[in-house]
Amino acid sequence: MPKRHNEQLRMLLAQEAARILASEGGKDFLTAKRKAAERLNVDPQAGMPTNLEVEQALMLHQSLFESESHEQVVTELRRAAVNAMQLLADFEPRLTGSVLRGTAGSHSDVNLHLFSDAPEEVALYLMEREVPFESGDKRFRFGKEASYFPVIRFMAGSVPFELAIFPYKGIRQAPLSPVDGRPMKRIGIKQLEEMLSDYA
Repeated sequence: MPKRHNEQLRMLLAQEAARILASEGGKDFLTAKRKAAERLNVDPQAGMPTNLEVEQALMLHQSLFESESHEQVVTELRRAAVNAMQLLADFEPRLTGSVLRGTAGSHSDVNLHLFSDAPEEVALYLMEREVPFESGDKRFRFGKEASYFPVIRFMAGSVPFELAIFPYKGIRQAPLSPVDGRPMKRIGIKQLEEMLSDYA
């Protein structure tokens, strides 16, 4: 198959996957790419777009079709993140993920990384404040290795939160992003407040 045709196909798949993520509130890039391939009747083995290509297509889609409403959604999610980070200040919270990158939609989780050498302290802290939550674990990659870390999920009003809990030394080394394979960008509450003040 000609290289140019392959590139056009990947672009079409990226655009359709982005549209799926934006319109259906999806969070999983792989699922969105598979759905896009199915809808466009394309063999998934033909060459799927990268997660970064899908994210770039998503940003373009949001800027073209959801400019004002999307900016408002992201701002509201960032404000919700500030409130949660104030509540969880003892655990050195860092905002990461789509809310930080600016690609979040109305169904997106607010992703926070917390740091504690005793993860159960986070659960106990929330229980003492009568915050209902679910706990589990999630796989994160560091270089060539991957490990599971505790995760807590809860709702604050209509906003879903996902808290990943790392040992305190993990504050120095961010896990790799599933979007571009680089260390996840993450910021503390002061940086987030500054970011919000820039848009005020």
